[in-house]
Order: sequence, then structure tokens, then C-alpha cells
Amino acid sequence: MADNTIPTGRIVIAGGTGFLGLNLARYLADNDCEVILISRHPPAEDGPWTHARWDGRTFDEWANHLDGAAALVNLAGRSVDCIKTPDHCDEILRSRVEATRVLGQALRRVQTPPPVWVQMSTAHRHGDPPEVVCDEDAAFGYGLAPFVGRAWDEAYAQAVLPDMRQVILRTSFVLGRNGGALPRLAKLARWGLGGTVGHGRQGMSWIHEHDMNRLFARAISCDEMIGAYLATSPRPVSNAEFMRELRRALRIPVGLPAARWMVRIGAPLIMRTDPDLALYGRYCVSRRLRDEGFDFTFPDLVSALQDLYKTSA
Repeated sequence: MADNTIPTGRIVIAGGTGFLGLNLARYLADNDCEVILISRHPPAEDGPWTHARWDGRTFDEWANHLDGAAALVNLAGRSVDCIKTPDHCDEILRSRVEATRVLGQALRRVQTPPPVWVQMSTAHRHGDPPEVVCDEDAAFGYGLAPFVGRAWDEAYAQAVLPDMRQVILRTSFVLGRNGGALPRLAKLARWGLGGTVGHGRQGMSWIHEHDMNRLFARAISCDEMIGAYLATSPRPVSNAEFMRELRRALRIPVGLPAARWMVRIGAPLIMRTDPDLALYGRYCVSRRLRDEGFDFTFPDLVSALQDLYKTSA
């Protein structure tokens, strides 16, 4: 299967004003696609796209953009990079499930719905196995993220039109210099705090932002892509290796390690996030992308970080 197919036509990105959405919007617009972003808040920057306001819960005129579109990409959902209070957990679940359901309602009200719906999901659906390498055939895990992932997938299955091509991308840690979690990790490293977290053996599955955009484009364009894929590079690493390579890319010689108890205290107080995001992880690889011949531009962490921080080995 060729992996260099570029989408054409109008692409609607729901929840498209965050890090992933704007990255994808630039990539598609650079390839002459018409890009429509629908979201609660306008994008933080101007660009070659149209924005339509949507609260993620109700049907409105934004749905007209779906009529005759080439594809729908759904990224809508509250960030999981937060303290997991009961209210935040509820928002994480509802923002994904309700947005997916409303998109399904909108598709049923337009005359010519798009032929493909590419749905974001999470590699965290496989849980946090300490050593097992998970592919698409691996068992799903236990806990909040796997529960949310299951509900998200079920909402999608009920919302998507039967004759639409369906692609689910269960996404790992997307590496981007100007968005997502990587800038926060880089900041810690520059403060001298970029050492091993906890025991350091927890898995970190990741994908470079450029390969993520290419994977979205392939999902939109290639009729052979159907079903669920793990959107992750073929070479996951341990937390200890990830932090070591990040320090090397930033040219920072040392980083103080963070014991488990330090993370439990510091993550919510200083970083305003969930300590489990750092203390647990998973090793994921995509059997389906390997079998279908997807060629990663950045298959290994060293080349990915060198590109993002423009360093040389």
C-alpha cells in the first residue's frame, strides 16, 4: 500500500484547534486541501482554514460543512493532561462520547456525507502493562483511560454511518516541539530535572508529529485502511531511555532523577497534572502498519528528537 497519497477536497476536523488539529490543518492546507476547523474556541493563530464554533454537544449550522466533504476527522475531547478530579474525569469522558454522538447526528442530516470518518482514540486503551509489548491484537487494559477508550469506541460505532469507511487511530505520545507534552518535559530538562522518573522502566510509546500527519493523510485517502490502528512508532523506549535521549538532543549533560514519591507530590502541585502519566506507561507497536508497509520518516527516537531540536548525532 502506498503511503504517499495526499488527500484532496474539503476536510472537516472536529476539535481541530488544539496541538494535533492545527498541525494536521497546516499539513493539509500545504497540500491544497480546504480545511474546516470546528471547535469550542477559535484557533490561537490565523491560517489557511475556516473556523466554525461548536460546543461539542449540540447540533447547529456548523454541520453544513460536512455536506460534500471529503473526510471527517474527529479529535474532539478534553485534554487528559490534568489532575484527575471527579469533575475532570467526567469531562474527559463526556467530551469524547457526546461530541462523537453529535457528529453522528449531523452526518444523518446532510445530503452528501463524507465517505470516510477518521476517529481519534488512545493507545492507553491497552492499559499500563509493565513489560508486555502491545499490538492491535493485545488485550485492553484496566482503569480510567481504558474505560474512556472503550466508551469512545462504542460511541463511534453507534454514530458512524454504515456505508462510511471507518478508521480509528489509537494514538500514543505525539512528539512536537511547539505543542503537546514534549515542551513541558524539555522545560524540566532545562531546569536540570530531566532524569529518570520513578524506576524508569515504564514504556513510552511515541510518534513524531510529521508521521502523525502522514498517518492521518493516509487514513483519509487510502481505501485499504479500515478499522483500528495503533498510531505509534515501531520503536518504543523506556522512560529512562527517553529522558536520556531528550537531554542529549537538548545538549544537557545531566538530569536529576525523580523518585516516585516526588512525582506524587510535585506533579499535581507544580505541573498541575496527573502523576500516573509519568509513573506508568506502555510499550506499543503497530502490527497493522508494519504489515501494510507504512514507512515512518522517524522510526527511532534519536532521529525524531534530532529533527525537532535540529541537532546532529
